[in-house]
Amino acid sequence: MKLSYWEIKSWLTDVDYTIIGSGIVGLNCALHLKGRFPEAKILILEKGILPQGASTKNAGFACFGSLSEILDDLKSHTKEEVLELVKKRIDGLQLLRKTLSDKAINYKALGGFELFSNQDNLLEECLEKKEAINRLLKPIFNDNVYSVSDNVFQFINIKQKYIFNKFEGQLDTGKMMETLLKKVLSKGIKILNNTTVTGFFEDNNSVKIDTNHFEFSSSKLLIATNGFSSQLNIEGVKPARAQVLITKPIKNLQIKGTFHLERGYYYFRNIDNRILFGGGRNLDYKTEETTDFGQTKTIQNKLEQLLKTTILPETPFEIDHRWSGIMGVGSQKKAIVKQVSNHVFCGVRLGGMGVAIGSLVGKELADLV
Repeated sequence: MKLSYWEIKSWLTDVDYTIIGSGIVGLNCALHLKGRFPEAKILILEKGILPQGASTKNAGFACFGSLSEILDDLKSHTKEEVLELVKKRIDGLQLLRKTLSDKAINYKALGGFELFSNQDNLLEECLEKKEAINRLLKPIFNDNVYSVSDNVFQFINIKQKYIFNKFEGQLDTGKMMETLLKKVLSKGIKILNNTTVTGFFEDNNSVKIDTNHFEFSSSKLLIATNGFSSQLNIEGVKPARAQVLITKPIKNLQIKGTFHLERGYYYFRNIDNRILFGGGRNLDYKTEETTDFGQTKTIQNKLEQLLKTTILPETPFEIDHRWSGIMGVGSQKKAIVKQVSNHVFCGVRLGGMGVAIGSLVGKELADLV
């Protein structure tokens, strides 16, 4: 595509910082760079019409880890590492709420519930170790995080005790990203959508960036592509597709809060008198290790089955929408925020915790330059 003189001059000349990806990380990175360098010319490149990966597609859980997830993490991480993971998630959520305001993102502190199927003994392990985990997390929360709750929502085919987390919340993902985009644009930061970076080459003073439409130079390049990072040769990140569906509005819906089921492989919540339900990646890890958006019958059928047999057993419902998002995962839960080379940096591998840590990872990425 041939660009005009004006387009080249206004958008692609003397660019100080180019950010790939307009999700939570990329937008927060741009905001913090603008705060540090008010006169800098900052350009964000986004390959989708909207932020393409998970930022506009996630379930809107303001969570930092269910009890079973933390117990599982302790099998592969030290206590200090797990404490640091939780602290970063809490710090990230606080930064997100401070940056955008609770009202703007429709944040609600309704608490989170972990449910357990009748087929496993995970509840017993959680009950046995609950107090030890509460003690571990006390330095962060100054209070007990996890407690036991009865089956107040009348779900069936699960154990009649839940683990309740009073510090968990939920938000409106669309409002979050819309508010964040408005804030970024109001600072004079430019965003070009439908622009895919196909490669980049570094010389002594800058980075030459090739896209599907044009090529240009930038003083610094910051990669915030999470699940798509391997396409730009960032190692240690694998894509992980998450499939989601949402019902049509349900009259007199009494379910309120965020819910984790079967070790967190399934998750659901209330939103606009609907049930949003996602997960099932554990049914077919290999197929879901993809950057292709879409759904599979295996997972969609399982989600509908669980809605009928466990979550809404006495309530008629219809599915309104189905979609998927692409997360970035790896062998460790810690995000990768590092300098790749002289003028190239990355903030990726959010491990399905983008809402919680995305704001903080964006800030840490900006602080590298």
